[in-house]
Amino acid sequence: MEYNKEANACPEPAGILLIIGGKEDKGEELKAKTEEEKKQNEEDDKHAEKSGRSEVLKNFIQLTGKEDPVIEVITTASSEGDEMFATYKEVFGELKITNIRHIHHALREEVIKDKGLVDRVDDADAFFFTGGDQLLLTSLYGGSDFLTRLKERYINDKIVVAGTSAGAMAMSTPMIYAGNKEKQQIAGEVKITTGLEFLKDLCIDTHFVDRGRFVRMAQVIATNPTSIGIGIEEDTAIIVRKGTEAEVIGTGTIIVIDGFSITSSDVAEFDTEKRISIQNMRVHIYSKGDTYKIPQIDPPHK
Repeated sequence: MEYNKEANACPEPAGILLIIGGKEDKGEELKAKTEEEKKQNEEDDKHAEKSGRSEVLKNFIQLTGKEDPVIEVITTASSEGDEMFATYKEVFGELKITNIRHIHHALREEVIKDKGLVDRVDDADAFFFTGGDQLLLTSLYGGSDFLTRLKERYINDKIVVAGTSAGAMAMSTPMIYAGNKEKQQIAGEVKITTGLEFLKDLCIDTHFVDRGRFVRMAQVIATNPTSIGIGIEEDTAIIVRKGTEAEVIGTGTIIVIDGFSITSSDVAEFDTEKRISIQNMRVHIYSKGDTYKIPQIDPPHK
C-alpha cells in the first residue's frame, strides 16, 4: 500500500520546548558513588540556578508571552523537592513572577490518585522539570492522565515546557538513564529507555562537554541510527518551536551527532566487554544564535 504523507501528517505543536543543559549533575547516574555526593550535587545545582542561569530563565519567562505567567515547577526527579522548589521560587520571584506552583510526587500511586493534576495542567502557562533522576520522571508519569494532558496542551496551546539536567533528558526518546564516564566506552553499558517523548527519535544528554559524555551519546546513536543525539553544555539551552526548529541560547555549545552515514559499528557485541568502534558518524557544533532543523525520518504513526 502506498504511503500517504498528507493523511499521516503529525500536527505541528503550538507549544515551545526549552531544553537546558544543566549546571551540576544531581544524581541522574543511577550508580552515584554515595548519598552524600548526591546531596552535594543537588546543593551545587540549586546554587547554580540562582547564580548562573539568569539568561536562560529569562528566556523561559519571555517565551510564554506573558508578564506574570502561571508556572508549575515539577521537582519529582529530585530527592529534595521542597528545597529545590524554594530555590526556583526565589529565582522566578526575582524575575517578578508571582504565580509559582509546585508539583512533586514520590510514588506512582500518588500520581494516579491526584485527580486535580489535569486541572492544574489546564490552568498553567508553563512547566519546568528540574534535575535529579530522569528515571523517576518516566516511571512515575509515563501513561498517566497528567502526562497525556500535558502533551495535548503542548500540541494545541502556546505553552512552554522546560527541563534542566535530568528534566531535559526525560523530554526525549530514546532517554539515557545510566552509563557513566568509566562505562561509556564498553558496548552495551549505556542504558536507554523510552522518555516522555516530547521529542521523538532524538536523544538529549546534558552536562555534555563538562562531563565528557560524547562517547555515550555516540553509542546510543549507533544502536539505532534513525535517532540523532543532541548534547547540551552547561549554562546552555535549545528552544524548540514547531517541534523541529531549534535555536541555541546561553553561553556554551551544543553538539549534534547523527548516524545516518554510519557504515559500521560493533555496538551489537555487547556481551564481550569490547570497546565500541563506529565509522563515518557525523558531528555538528552549534553555539548561541545558531539554528538547527531537527530531521523527521520515520513516517508518523496514527
